[in-house]
Amino acid sequence: MYVRNLWAGLSGAAAVKQAREVAIIIISAFLVASGLRLFLIPHQLLSGGIAGAASVVGYLTNPKYISIIYFAMNLPILVWGFVAVGKKYICLSMLSVVATTWFMTIIPVVRLTKDPILASIFGGVIIACGVGFALRVGGSSGGFDILGSIITRKHDIPMGSILFVMDGIVILSLGFFKSWDSALYAMLCIFVKSRVVDMIHIRHVKLTCFIVTKEREKMLNRLTLLPHGVTVVNAEGGYSHEGNTMLMTVTTRYELSELRKTILETDPKAFVNVLETVEILGRFRRLS
Repeated sequence: MYVRNLWAGLSGAAAVKQAREVAIIIISAFLVASGLRLFLIPHQLLSGGIAGAASVVGYLTNPKYISIIYFAMNLPILVWGFVAVGKKYICLSMLSVVATTWFMTIIPVVRLTKDPILASIFGGVIIACGVGFALRVGGSSGGFDILGSIITRKHDIPMGSILFVMDGIVILSLGFFKSWDSALYAMLCIFVKSRVVDMIHIRHVKLTCFIVTKEREKMLNRLTLLPHGVTVVNAEGGYSHEGNTMLMTVTTRYELSELRKTILETDPKAFVNVLETVEILGRFRRLS
């Protein structure tokens, strides 16, 4: 198991990295549970996803069992995701689900605000931070996040948009079975949550980098070690009329810092222009 390996004798940077990932997952679980118990559940609102589905069942039966229902609903998705996504991702997600369930049992239900609109907004922001941080370290908060991760890895659709659609289905069930006012408040929460998740989870954002350099071979040797391809264009300075080489590559926002470091180490005088890419057609290697 991924978590158990953390204490199985790993040393150096790998152990530190895994300890950091586990710590972030636990913090993210605390944020998700806090958003539910302090903002949404007191007003019988939803955050969407499996937590939302568990909340609907809990509101219709007994709210104190929401944490147990949440855990039970996540189990089959975790098992399916173990095969479809990967061991590390699911082990971190499993840790998140267990920690969230535990935090939901110890954090009391407290109505911090009497205004359901404020509860929807701040509950959505807090939960989104938890979800986004979990996604950034390679895990998830379980449930729909796993389904969304599978889709966004294969089709580069923003994670927040995927969650918004799936969460909408849960919201409709709240409207039919309980109250359309509560459903509309919950929709506001989910909209805020989806926007914040997209701000934090930026793996789907692609960037096109144009690099003008005189160190053609050195730069090519370094860039070809990175995951994505490089296109070479012969260029000429508009004022100096000196020959230059322009290299073009497409990367993700996650990988930009590593690319920037590589360029500066190879040619500190290189001119670099980075543009956000709207769409990619053709081959592009997507990292898992």
